[in-house]
Order: sequence, then structure tokens, then C-alpha cells
Amino acid sequence: MHGYQIINELTERSQGAWRPSPGSVYPVLQLLTDEGLVRAEESDGKRVFHLTDAGRAYTDAHADEPKPWETAAAAANHGLTDLRSLAFGVGAAVVQVAQTGSDAQVQAAQKILVDARRALYRILAEDFPTEPDDNEAAGDDGRAD
Repeated sequence: MHGYQIINELTERSQGAWRPSPGSVYPVLQLLTDEGLVRAEESDGKRVFHLTDAGRAYTDAHADEPKPWETAAAAANHGLTDLRSLAFGVGAAVVQVAQTGSDAQVQAAQKILVDARRALYRILAEDFPTEPDDNEAAGDDGRAD
């Protein structure tokens, strides 16, 4: 596999609980190469990594140990994982509005984000209404941003 395939595989095997960054995967692959546990080769313009005989021997010797993706999945707070995924989705939508939205759309998005931030802090303060009141909708809640 190449590095991004490894990232996707770890993400899938951990049920989304662990998505390592390229900045963490590629140095580990280099370390494993230096230790002789994997070898790299060019294939279709990509650097693909394979286990060496020493790498297979290592994995066989440690086959009964928990796999890192299993540990990550078991330790994951799926509510937190879902919240993080939702936040990334909101971030992607914000980027789209920032890149392609009109001035009015950008201003509307800013208001939504200000309101969302206030509502999130209210949740932490255990002061969250089920519906925004008229003052909150107008942005006049008496609290500092």
C-alpha cells in the first residue's frame, strides 16, 4: 500500500476512531524501512510499501497482541467521534461559503457561527434553551462573545 491507502485502512479498521495524518504515517514508514521491516518501491508513480521477511516475522511473533486500530476503536468515545465528524463537516461547509459565497451569504454564515458558538458555551454552562428566544436571535443575550 502507499501511505494514503494505509491512512484509509487504519481509519476503516478503527471505525473512524483513528485517522493518522500523513505527517505521522510517513516518518513511521521511513523508520520501518530503516529497521528493515518494510521495503518501498515505486509503482505507478507512487511509493508503495511491502512487509519484508523480517517484517512478517515480527508481525507473526506479535500476532496475539492487540492491534493498534482495535485499541483505538475500543477506546473511542463514539459520541465524540460523531461530534468531531460533524465539526469537520461544518468546517468544510464554512470553507465553501468563504470561497464561493456572496457577501450576504458570508455574513449569514458568520451569524450562524456566532450563534452556534454561544449555544455550545451555554451547553457547558448547563444553560441551554430548547429554542432560541427573541433576544438570542437578535444577538443581544448580554454575554460577551
